[in-house]
Amino acid sequence: MKKRILVGLVAVSSVAALLTGCTSAPGDAAGGADAKPYGDCEVAGKKGEFTLQTLEEGKLTVKADLPSRGWYNGDTVDSIKDGVDYCILANIAYRSGIDEIDLQNSSFDGLIAGKAGDMDLTLNQITITDERAEIFDFSEPYFSSTAGVVVKKGADIDADSLRDAKIGVKQGTTEQIFVESTLKPSQQVSVFPGDPELDAAVAAGQIDAAVQDLSVALGSATASNGAIEVIGQYDSGQSMGVLLPKGSPNTAVVSEIIQQMKQDGTIDELSSKYLSVAYGVDPTEIPLWSIE
Repeated sequence: MKKRILVGLVAVSSVAALLTGCTSAPGDAAGGADAKPYGDCEVAGKKGEFTLQTLEEGKLTVKADLPSRGWYNGDTVDSIKDGVDYCILANIAYRSGIDEIDLQNSSFDGLIAGKAGDMDLTLNQITITDERAEIFDFSEPYFSSTAGVVVKKGADIDADSLRDAKIGVKQGTTEQIFVESTLKPSQQVSVFPGDPELDAAVAAGQIDAAVQDLSVALGSATASNGAIEVIGQYDSGQSMGVLLPKGSPNTAVVSEIIQQMKQDGTIDELSSKYLSVAYGVDPTEIPLWSIE
């Protein structure tokens, strides 16, 4: 089978990045007291180079479906201190001269339906779609998205038999759309409110397979202590972006910061540090399944 060549917008195999993480630019004080407001994230770039118009002065209000292994690491909202999305938030805040991130929990379904309440923005592994762009603004992409297939360890399922299996998805995700509209399984798709419920259903044998964003799927498999595994992935050709309220005055600025973070290697370093290490597996080695 073909192998996935890249996950994310950049490769995640830099040894130096694995060792150093995201570092501050020369002359910045980010490694000291300035880094503490951002948990364990190290920040880079020039503090206050950009300006964001936030709901509360000096505070970045963020809603997300929390936690999320590799992206928002922690057991509770209050314990989240690092991860790819959280540290991207930290860098957005730092480069905008903002010292406080107000991280609030919200269901993913409510978030993408516009029912999560007031916020400045969110990073939540949210795939950019035309439908979502009608009610939200998106920054330019910061990560590419593929759909991973999760099964109970040792399950007799492959690319040919998946369509006849009982498949579960997380409500409101692009993976739900993909399964129902593109994969079109022979059995009714089971829909779950969150990733923990979806993963538990796979482990318990209530469903034969789950289709999730690959990065989420790999995190779930790692956290399951061998109960579930990722056996394949589909290239959806989609990308993740920072989601902002429609008409936000910050959209162009956030896109500029994301572009800067891609150019200076910050996102590459965060991907290497938090995803490859967290999963204990190279995402590029997960077989890429074709849709026939």
